[in-house]
Amino acid sequence: MSRLSALAERNPWRRNPWFESVHEAQNRARKRLPRTVYSSLIAGTQGGVTLNDNTRAFTELGFAPHVVGAKAERGLTTKVMGQELSLPVMISPTGVQAVDPDGEVAVARAAAARGTAMGLSSFASKPVEEVTAVNDKVFFQIYWLGSREEILARAQRAKEAGCTGLIVTTDWVFNIGRDWGSPEIPEKVDLKALARLAPEVVVKPRYALDWIRDGRIVVPDLTTPNLVGRGETGPTFFGAYGQWMNTPPPTWEDLQWLREQWGGEFMVKGITRIDDAKRAVDIGATAISVSNHGGNNLDGTPATIRVLGPIADAVGNDLDVLLDGGIRRGSDVVKALALGAKAVMIGRAYLWGLAANGQAGVENVLDLLRMGVDSTLLGLGVGDVAELSRDDLIIPEGFDRVLGA
Repeated sequence: MSRLSALAERNPWRRNPWFESVHEAQNRARKRLPRTVYSSLIAGTQGGVTLNDNTRAFTELGFAPHVVGAKAERGLTTKVMGQELSLPVMISPTGVQAVDPDGEVAVARAAAARGTAMGLSSFASKPVEEVTAVNDKVFFQIYWLGSREEILARAQRAKEAGCTGLIVTTDWVFNIGRDWGSPEIPEKVDLKALARLAPEVVVKPRYALDWIRDGRIVVPDLTTPNLVGRGETGPTFFGAYGQWMNTPPPTWEDLQWLREQWGGEFMVKGITRIDDAKRAVDIGATAISVSNHGGNNLDGTPATIRVLGPIADAVGNDLDVLLDGGIRRGSDVVKALALGAKAVMIGRAYLWGLAANGQAGVENVLDLLRMGVDSTLLGLGVGDVAELSRDDLIIPEGFDRVLGA
């Protein structure tokens, strides 16, 4: 046995890879990944005000439980964008999931195994066809990048591959300044990049071993295959990012045009204002994601859970309202549903699971959230996620942020 293999075998995660919280998944991801790779999973922008508020705001909400009359079994299923989900949690689209050799395909398998849907980023590292081959509940995410013709071609390729819905992400200001520093991610993983990263990788034996397949080293792919035609070589992540920066942002008329061209389930992601939510209804969107890009957009934007309630009250009968941002446990999911969300979308939580233990780690995260939702319903005395309401919460005065009323 090589020294590298011996070190990996002595790792306690090999003996017990299961983790009991998303926080522990993050700890294991931090210990397993090279520093540069791990720092890319933290993200956030400027001072991290929004990044921190996304999680802190959940701690301000309490529960008002009934302790007698709880149901022996609880209903966790819901329906989002025409898809039946076994729990009110779905995978949020995130780009270039090269923290694991199988990347988005591993995540798609995990979501399918747990009966839920996946949002697939147009900046993903795996072709859409490989993802839909293992999960029939995939929503393709698009940034407004390039010409209308190019955007429509990506959407049509996704539809031909079997994607059942389209997600358009609208929130991003291209601000990379972070008080804690930004990761030095290479343009591509060539010999120069490998030499620079080698000191970080050599002290992470388990991570290094995972990239050895059939006796050869698999180099992480930092290209974006879903921005071009099937079988073509996509631009690098930073090449695509540069094109996105230089594309004029979309108008509501642009989004309506794309919705009409797509002709199916259509989500507008990045909503934090009531007037924008109403505009999404006007253009025929079937869902919105109340999202601030995980605190990675305009710093100082309120936590999504603070703006969710007023938005759901305004448009919840007209389309599916989802919440994205700050979900770390099942009780957070329940709080979002009680404020009017149909389901939540998770990003960092499943990426930490993927980094900690591949597909099984993502399944672990989804299982933790499922158990957390179920136990919270039991504690509240509520029999089904559809029965949750503000009456189940203790909401401090001034918690809601009503924007664009």
